Formats: sequence, C-alpha cells, structure tokens
Amino acid sequence: MAPSKAKHSRESCVIPGGFTVLSVKFKSDSVSSHSMCVKEHRVRAEKNTNRPLDRTLFAINIPPYCSESVVRELFSQFGPVQSVELRERPGSTEPTESKLSKYLTPVPKEGFKVGYIVFKKGSSVTAAKSHPSDTPLVVSTEQRPVRTGLKKWIHQYSNSLIQPDKLQADVDRFMQEYDKKKEESEKQKKEAEKQQEEDEEGWVKVTRGPRGTKARPHSEASNQKALLRENRKKKRKELLNFYTWQHRNTQREHIAELRRKFEEDKQRIAMLRAQRKFRPY
Repeated sequence: MAPSKAKHSRESCVIPGGFTVLSVKFKSDSVSSHSMCVKEHRVRAEKNTNRPLDRTLFAINIPPYCSESVVRELFSQFGPVQSVELRERPGSTEPTESKLSKYLTPVPKEGFKVGYIVFKKGSSVTAAKSHPSDTPLVVSTEQRPVRTGLKKWIHQYSNSLIQPDKLQADVDRFMQEYDKKKEESEKQKKEAEKQQEEDEEGWVKVTRGPRGTKARPHSEASNQKALLRENRKKKRKELLNFYTWQHRNTQREHIAELRRKFEEDKQRIAMLRAQRKFRPY
C-alpha cells in the first residue's frame, strides 16, 4: 500500500471548476503554505492575440507579495514565459496603465489578485496543470529574495521620493516633445493655407492638403470682405427709410395695397355666389 500512496501524492490536485491547486511557500523552510489555483484560459469571447487560448494560463488567489516579476520566475520552471498580467479581478484585455505621468499616478491597491501567464509554448500550460500538489513553489530564495514587511515598506517609501534632477529631466523631455508636435502642426497649417487660392470676390478654392490636416474654407481676408458686404447691405436698408415721413408713407402704401386686394377678393367671391344656381334634381 505504501507505493500506491506515494504515487498518489505525486499527482496534481484538481478541484471543481477545472482548477489545479498549486502549493506556494514564501520560503523553503516556511511551515505554512498558500494555495494558488490555475487552469487553462478558455474564454472564447476574447478575440485578442495578447492572450492566446492555447498558451495562456489563468491563475487566481495570487498573494499580494507576488509581483509580475515574481510570478514570471515562479512559472518559468514550466517553460519560457512570454508575458504576465496581474489584475484585481478577471476582465478584458484593456490596458490598466494610467495615461497620466508616473508622478500623478495613484499607488496601486495591495491584495490578492488574478493573473494571466502567457507561455511561449503550449506544452508549458500542460506542465503547470500537472504539477504535483505536494511540491510547493518557493517565492523567495537566496538568488531571488522578495521583500516583505518593514523592508518592503522602506523600499516603497524610498522609491516614492521624487528626485529634483530626475523630475527636471522628465519635464524637459516632455516640453521638447510638446514643442516638436506644435511645430509640426504649425507647419501643416501653413502648407494647407498655401494650397488655398482666393479670388477677388472672396471665394476660396479648397484643394487636397496633407493627410491629417483640415483645410479651412475661408481665410481672414475673405471673412473681412464678407463682413464688408453685409455692412453695405445694412446701410442700404437703413437709408431706404432714413426719414420718419418716408417710413410713414411706406406703411400707408402697404395698407392701401392690402385694402385694394381685399376689395378685389370680395367682388370675386360675390360673383361666384351669383353664378350658383339651385338645382334640386
């Protein structure tokens, strides 16, 4: 019976849901161990090459002291690892990195996470799933020490301090990139203006400009000419009824015209009524 028990202990532990339980110890001499569950990633809804279905391993209950580099080292014993992605909960492949500067990015939350480990070969996923449950994975070794407790807090605090020279270098680099983009946009705008031809009446001939630029239908000169034309029209209307008696005469003529049309309509209606005849049969 002893050989059968030894053989059984070398097998992997599979729980409901298709997860394989991997035993994790922080150090080789640690008394207690941690259980991390893994299974092959099989979400058909995700059509993304970042997580190929035949080479991606999905892991849950990853301890807080395991960073992406630590997870990469743990699973590299099953085969070369292409990428590691840690998240607070399972989700899509949208990037979790903030677009803000590293000086404005909030501190990530500490806690148990889920991970997506992408191997370079599909056989590595099978090797991880068949790993025996009685052989723990060691997180911290002499060659690869992992900081925890007070050492970890001191290291995080030291990294959180901003060095003035590094900050100034980052600011200068950002301003150089901004000035370069601004010069390119100004250059494209000038090229678009050169390709526009304006005639005497203010019309602008719009031609195809460089890709990514929007051609303006009117220039400043054409806008000024259009404004002058509008002002001339307003002055003509104002001069038409400049005097008060001109305005009164215009109103009287308008009222007389309305009365004349009203009388003509009354006569036309009376004539139509007179032409009607009573025909009972």
